[in-house]
Amino acid sequence: MKRMLLLNGPNLNLLGTREPDVYGHDTLASIEEEVAAYGASKGVAVDCFQSNHEGVLIDRLHEARPCYDGIVYNPGAHTHYSYALRDAVASIGLPVVEVHLSDIEAREPFRALSVIAPVCVAQIKGKGKAGYKEAIDVLLGYADRTAS
Repeated sequence: MKRMLLLNGPNLNLLGTREPDVYGHDTLASIEEEVAAYGASKGVAVDCFQSNHEGVLIDRLHEARPCYDGIVYNPGAHTHYSYALRDAVASIGLPVVEVHLSDIEAREPFRALSVIAPVCVAQIKGKGKAGYKEAIDVLLGYADRTAS
């Protein structure tokens, strides 16, 4: 069975109460449960992890190397400025799909830039929680393409 890591960055622990008009009413726990069930239906075990701390996220990315076939990653606000997380994603040798619940390009101008997207195999934005499921499909397709 394939294994994927669902990684969420800062403030995503507040989903359901944080700006529901932007991020929706689902909690992070309910999204993780739904994504894990979706993964299982596709033959993928999904482990979930969230942190508000950049160094903890970097450590988790490093630890993922021998354990996972891919990573679904919502870096939150780190998207726009964390070169340390960008470098961690680039250094681990795993396919990563960057996911955002909202369309970051349609929001405040500072949110339009992702320093992490260039080292990911794809970026999915503005699809709400469905974006996480789409990311699993992208990673499965990526694995199929690279295995051929």
